[in-house]
Amino acid sequence: MSHTAPVEPHVMNTYGRVPIALSHGKGCRVWDVNGKVYLDALAGIAVNTLGHAHPKLVRALQDQIGKLIHISNYYYHPATEELARMLVERSGLTNVFFCSTGLEANEAALKLARKYGHDKGIDKPQIVVYEKAFHGRSIATLSATGNPKVQAGFGPLVEGFIRVPINDIEAIRRATANNPNVVAVFFEAIQGEGGVNPLTTDYMQQVRALCDTHDWLLMIDEVQCGMGRTGKWFAHQWAGIQPDVMPLAKGLGSGVPIGAVVAGPKAAHIFQPGNHGTTFGGNPLAIRAGLETIRIMEEEGLLDNAAKMGFHLLSTLAAQLMHVPGVKDVRGKGLMIGIELDRPCGALVQRCAEAGLLLSVTADNVIRMVPPLILSGAEADEIIAILVPQIKAFLADTPKA
Repeated sequence: MSHTAPVEPHVMNTYGRVPIALSHGKGCRVWDVNGKVYLDALAGIAVNTLGHAHPKLVRALQDQIGKLIHISNYYYHPATEELARMLVERSGLTNVFFCSTGLEANEAALKLARKYGHDKGIDKPQIVVYEKAFHGRSIATLSATGNPKVQAGFGPLVEGFIRVPINDIEAIRRATANNPNVVAVFFEAIQGEGGVNPLTTDYMQQVRALCDTHDWLLMIDEVQCGMGRTGKWFAHQWAGIQPDVMPLAKGLGSGVPIGAVVAGPKAAHIFQPGNHGTTFGGNPLAIRAGLETIRIMEEEGLLDNAAKMGFHLLSTLAAQLMHVPGVKDVRGKGLMIGIELDRPCGALVQRCAEAGLLLSVTADNVIRMVPPLILSGAEADEIIAILVPQIKAFLADTPKA
């Protein structure tokens, strides 16, 4: 790299950091402390919807900081209802619980499902979850997660989960046959950490029908793939269905921590006062960030841009890479893109950073890009121009294990 890796003796060693210390950003670019510039195709892991230092967002947050940052949920704040209304209108659902993170939103969804079961007289409710899923790192959400590496060392796990593969409706039918304790099915419309694995339109429609037949909750985790990333507000909308419970976070606040659980009629009134809560969730600063994110997305046509730029990236990357030995797949939707190789490729994170491109590798062998939704055509072409040679060079000098 361009400088010695920073040393952090007082920060807990929980992350395998890339040896870059970032200083500031603007649009889709960030600068390190030495002045080197990088094109950001990771966006804080699908968080920085509006890129960095968007002038409209900066002004709004500066204004809000001068009024209220936090007041606690003992009191009303008018903007909370406004953001809830915006999410309800764009999802077609009923009401919203605000929290601070995707983990919290998913934890709340699991609690909703359990209480839904208990309210029906089911003492030990069970939830269908998926292989390769990722829902968070709390004890309950990592139990729902389908990654043994995430779970290792944290047993005993929470019980009450039935795990099945994606895109196989018969697998759910077999796994839940004659089981009166099932209360919900919980999936990501596009698995993120699991390798950018989309659930098919047909499959999501079949699961919705199955949940209707059995009076189960359909819970769709839109934490990473929601908020316009795929070209619609929420990725499940491509299938023309509605969930009963929809956790959100990441891109909702463009970098300010905010999560939400949006509930449809079947789940909207399960929680009553005392059943669930949060200290920081829905504070005025986070709510303002959510409001301004949605307003700016609509003013600037960012859903259409995500669809257009995503199609360009996917089609061009597929054309340039699918014939290359070692490239297994190029997939995704909108600006959520995965390139699967036939070997572990974590080294590409640093190699691409040295070439001026920030991205990640997930599931060991899938290059993941989730750039800001403001990405331009020229910036998309720049991603391709950097990434394709890096992948080819990596495959040429890294033998398959």
